Amino acid sequence: MKPVPDWMTQQEPYTPPAGKDRFLDKSIRGFLSLLSRIRQQGQHEHDLLWVSPFFKLLGVVLWIVLVSASRSFTFVYAMLAFVAVLLALLPGTDIRRILKLAIPIPLLTYLILVPSALTGNRYAITMIPLKVLISLTAVGILSASTRWDHLISALRRLRIPSLLVFTFDIMVKYLIILGEHALTLLYALKLRSVGTNHKKYGSLAGVGGMLFLKSSELSKEMVFAMECRGFDGEYPVTDRFRFTWKDALFLLLNAAWIALFFYLQTHTA
Repeated sequence: MKPVPDWMTQQEPYTPPAGKDRFLDKSIRGFLSLLSRIRQQGQHEHDLLWVSPFFKLLGVVLWIVLVSASRSFTFVYAMLAFVAVLLALLPGTDIRRILKLAIPIPLLTYLILVPSALTGNRYAITMIPLKVLISLTAVGILSASTRWDHLISALRRLRIPSLLVFTFDIMVKYLIILGEHALTLLYALKLRSVGTNHKKYGSLAGVGGMLFLKSSELSKEMVFAMECRGFDGEYPVTDRFRFTWKDALFLLLNAAWIALFFYLQTHTA
């Protein structure tokens, strides 16, 4: 038997140069944040703020309409205080997430309206950012305090077309499925990127292509499943609607907002 050559018994240490995975890490954190928000919202056993989703949705739409049409500073400030109180009733994580999304857009609106304020139009720069802030915060409160499936049922009770409701529901569910698939692809790309990989951004384009193919495949499977189950385009409501005394108080509160709106409109005109 021939002895093993010396070059085969020697260690060959290899230390690859450090690569930059900052873009991959940000993409992974972004997908994880999106999936965690959707799953956290769907895990609530009960909706927050005590009001049924149907009346809560009607109330948010009413508030946005009244705030948008109001010309009274008093009404806008009162609505801002009311929305702030509702926001304070939510958990701290939801408050941070809502404010993180609701504050930047009013600030951008304020910067856009600065030239008009310099010409003497102080009303627009004061009212419009506040109205945008109230509307975005109200929508955020509705989203954070209501389960997705309950919100879908509320949309159907408002006689929203089944096609729109079905598209919205499937979009939320497929965000989770495609998000998990994208995370798997990004983890695989990160683990296989040893050292400095100058083709990493080109690989991300491949990840996008794989997501497109996966979504196309899932859409075809969903169409076949809908045909096999005899889907006729209707999207029925499955949960039961119960009118409680809390809903009655909420309706009285909204009636008071309507009365205050018309009172201030007539006295500020």
